[in-house]
Amino acid sequence: MSRKKTAILISGRGSNMGALISAAMSPDYPAEITLVLSNRPDAKGLERAAELGIATAVVDHKDHAGDREAFEKSVDAVLKDHKIDLVALAGFMRILTPYLVNAWAGRMINIHPALLPSFKGLATHERALQEGVKLHGATVHYVSAEMDDGPIIMQGAVPVLDNDTPDTLAARVLDVEHQIYPKALSMVASGKAKVSGARVTGSGNSNETETLIWP
Repeated sequence: MSRKKTAILISGRGSNMGALISAAMSPDYPAEITLVLSNRPDAKGLERAAELGIATAVVDHKDHAGDREAFEKSVDAVLKDHKIDLVALAGFMRILTPYLVNAWAGRMINIHPALLPSFKGLATHERALQEGVKLHGATVHYVSAEMDDGPIIMQGAVPVLDNDTPDTLAARVLDVEHQIYPKALSMVASGKAKVSGARVTGSGNSNETETLIWP
């Protein structure tokens, strides 16, 4: 099996990065994590990746102040130097321009801590509590030019409890993120995720009639 060389882009501790790396340690996992790149030289995730023997790189966005496309061209050059096939954003706190999105169209995925298309952007858990939703969760999607948009590959949901705070809700959603991101990357790397318009098919759900109701 030819494993897809995958780069993880981070800005901080790389919590989802860790979940992807753990999954990719299995020799039959269809993606191989060969690079971790950050826009911040002090990102804790870089240390963790280096300890695991994974190549790391930094493209500091501050070196390209006011020129987002120049920053992305530098990122793109590093990805190409490492012969990357797929890109997984994992807490990469930069709004991308069409340049990088188009360069990696169909080969770049992201995880967002909400059930898209609801609660795009930041403070998703606070907003979910404010709006009184009963289900919250996380979404893995292909990256498009619009922020937190693009065909949805996989979602995972948790109930919103009466005594939830943003922190307690975030913790349960993070557990879901760690479950669905490796599965979604596997689907993409293996070619099982098929994009048809705005939809992604090929998830292989074992029970297509299952209904999730809360409470």
